[in-house]
Amino acid sequence: MSAVFGGFVTHDSRMVRRQAFAAFEQLVEDRLDACYRLAAVLLGDRGEAEEATHEAMLRAQRSWPRLRDPEAAAPWLDRIVVNECRDRLRRRRVASGLFTRETARPLPLEESAVGPSFDERDALRRALAVLSAEQHIVVVLRYFLDLPLEAIADRAGVPLGTVKSRLHAALDYLRAAYQADARLDGDR
Repeated sequence: MSAVFGGFVTHDSRMVRRQAFAAFEQLVEDRLDACYRLAAVLLGDRGEAEEATHEAMLRAQRSWPRLRDPEAAAPWLDRIVVNECRDRLRRRRVASGLFTRETARPLPLEESAVGPSFDERDALRRALAVLSAEQHIVVVLRYFLDLPLEAIADRAGVPLGTVKSRLHAALDYLRAAYQADARLDGDR
């Protein structure tokens, strides 16, 4: 039984807080690797992914008491990671417009005997780098992590129709950029 006497909380409320903190610790233990992989794929840089994951965990810890549905904790945590990565992608895009600097070297794609060549992967990376943060996120979640559209909407915190339109626009842009890059390679 918990009660408040003269501004002091009784023992039971401390136990509830400890249980909530233990539940949060378990969630982080279960999801930390997956959250890091999500950030690494979205950002393309291991160091920045570690920083983003750390920041996301701090945000999640502060927001944990406001989580209404414990069953939705995993997508909720993924959404916080996606939002942190979105903020970083936006800052990166602004910074690249202000300064002419090399962006972080992306994580290498797996080598495959029948996959795209190095030049094709490099062209894809360049095209992905100029997508808006929102488009970049839906493309990566869909085609790199193979998430269904509904899961992308949940993790991005946007309606399903928004995911579809962002994905469509991003794919149109990527297709045009890839074809333009191929034409330029043919002229060389």
